[in-house]
Amino acid sequence: MRLHPIAASSFALMILFGFSVLNAQDKDTVPPVEKQNALEELLAERDSDKALDAAIEAARKCGVSEQAILEARFLYHVDRREDARIAAMLPEFLKRRDEFKLKDSAIFALEEDWLAVVEYVQAMDALEKNDKTSFKKHITEAFWLSPRQAAAFAPQVERIRLEAFMRTVKVDFTTSLQSVKQADGVALDTLISGKKALLLHFWSPLSPECEAAMPDFAATAAELEAHGVAVASLIPENSPKQLNAARAMIDSLEGKPCGRWLVDSPDKPLGRELRVQNLPTMVLVSPQGAVLFNGDPTDDEFWKSLNTIDAAITRPKSSLEKTK
Repeated sequence: MRLHPIAASSFALMILFGFSVLNAQDKDTVPPVEKQNALEELLAERDSDKALDAAIEAARKCGVSEQAILEARFLYHVDRREDARIAAMLPEFLKRRDEFKLKDSAIFALEEDWLAVVEYVQAMDALEKNDKTSFKKHITEAFWLSPRQAAAFAPQVERIRLEAFMRTVKVDFTTSLQSVKQADGVALDTLISGKKALLLHFWSPLSPECEAAMPDFAATAAELEAHGVAVASLIPENSPKQLNAARAMIDSLEGKPCGRWLVDSPDKPLGRELRVQNLPTMVLVSPQGAVLFNGDPTDDEFWKSLNTIDAAITRPKSSLEKTK
């Protein structure tokens, strides 16, 4: 299931950060074509450290500034959600903070945008040190310096807050949920019993995004159940409209859909307890009730979490890839 979230690409982040090679350079000193191409190649999304290093070497040969190279490395680690490696860049950012030259930048239109990112890197460093007071101070300053970059900072902050909260959550497996197709209740402990983990798939039959993702979910569910991971899909309510639409969508899937199809509890919703705000969302739970992952089904971290449970679990091809 190789679907990439829109916000994950370097180009999306560059747009949010105000990227413009012409804006970043004096209009009368636009670099030659070779330098421009090297810069664009450097800023493109990279699949590996080795590929990035090769692009950096080529950029240096073409005269791309060290400022631009630092910015490209920053974007690379942000894309890959490598907080520790962002934090490790702090000495470089602090050293260059007062030497910043707008004409040497590849992605910043204003000096305040650059200073905001320096604050963001300081926030990541504070987070690595578990210094929540400093984290809040620096991330607040980052928002203050560059409000228009909030769309780039916010997902990272939300993810960090969610991960911190999930470490305090323990799923109650005695919870019993209504079945979508039958009137009987299903206790979660009967699903997790003897299994390596439990995947909770939060979705809605009224959501176009969930409908589009359903074939990929079905393939994922089959892969997980084959490796001893239980799967339960939860819709948010048991209204006739939701139930009828859910049954129709389940019946439209090829073969016998894997897992159990349930309705979230109206009295104590698991979705609320697990802070599910977007659909579809995957929540991976250990046999002890600990949350191992909570997020988008297309997130690479989801599959990394699964591989910590069973290294043999492989990511099925997405329905989009199968059509190519």
